[in-house]
Amino acid sequence: MRYLKGRGAQLNPHNRFEKTRLTRDEPTAIDDWEQHPTPTRYIEQQAKSLVHRVESPDVGMMYSMNPYQGCEHGCIYCYARNSHEYWGYSAGLDFERNIIVKVNAPELLYQALMDPSWQAWPISLSGNTDCYQPAEQHYRITRKLLEICYTFRQPVGIITKNAYILHDQDILAAMARYRLVSVLVSITSLHEELRRVMEPRTTTAQQRLRIIRELSQAGIRTGVMLGPMIPGLNDHEMPAIMKAAAEAGATFSAYTFIRLNGAIKVIFHDWLYKNFPERADKVWHLIEQSHGGKVNDSRWGIRMRGEGPMAELIRQQFIKNNKRFGFHNDRWELDGSHFRRPGQQLSLF
Repeated sequence: MRYLKGRGAQLNPHNRFEKTRLTRDEPTAIDDWEQHPTPTRYIEQQAKSLVHRVESPDVGMMYSMNPYQGCEHGCIYCYARNSHEYWGYSAGLDFERNIIVKVNAPELLYQALMDPSWQAWPISLSGNTDCYQPAEQHYRITRKLLEICYTFRQPVGIITKNAYILHDQDILAAMARYRLVSVLVSITSLHEELRRVMEPRTTTAQQRLRIIRELSQAGIRTGVMLGPMIPGLNDHEMPAIMKAAAEAGATFSAYTFIRLNGAIKVIFHDWLYKNFPERADKVWHLIEQSHGGKVNDSRWGIRMRGEGPMAELIRQQFIKNNKRFGFHNDRWELDGSHFRRPGQQLSLF
């Protein structure tokens, strides 16, 4: 079977919510549905809601909004893949090539902020999928959401790995003056060979460092997200990534440890053994050792960090390099005190 370049997942595992299953009866046959993936398709939807409360206590956000479901970036490890099954698609190739666009997202956000019960809690953009993925270049929904947030003085946290965020530097800088925005730039590897197969449709590490540099220079609080750390693949890069990010102007950092929940287990295993056959067994077993013999742990507080010798080694390395490069990871809060609804007088002080 040929390798599908430009895609992270190399297969479409069964959707657990579907009663029927598409299978390949003759292993020597050539099936068009598997061998020739369709190009990326944007599916416009009228969503029912946008701002959702986050129940998990270990992800650092209370509310999130995602203008796009599915992500063309194709990161092989992405935890958001499983959510695509709720839309009737596979967490594999479907997640990367069938992108659901919530075209009415700006209207939904406006309605949510106008609700008298809303109290300007910070909202995370990209809590599930990247709000600056390629679809944003066409739809510009994220830009519209930021404009609404600025009008309301609504605080927002953003995580991205796409340099298209620099097109919104003007409004982000304006929001930063009211302490309304914080940006995390995800960097998982400084080596292009690994990035190309692990995150096939993302921007390069050098471009991501450029994001940090330009946003920081514009007065926007910007940090680096090292996630996920994968033992035997990219964990050794943690010091170099943190050093490069600090030199670019990042002032804070965060990391996560690889966890392969749901269909991601099958997708990642297939990808790992196709791309790194010589060390796949080692990597897989290290992941298992860090999740109690499994490749996923659903316990809050542990699932994002792992446990055991390897997970602890990565945690200690993160703590050490935070001090070494001067990252300030003490609690920093976005400011909701400037929040106002249209028609209300804006306080400048």
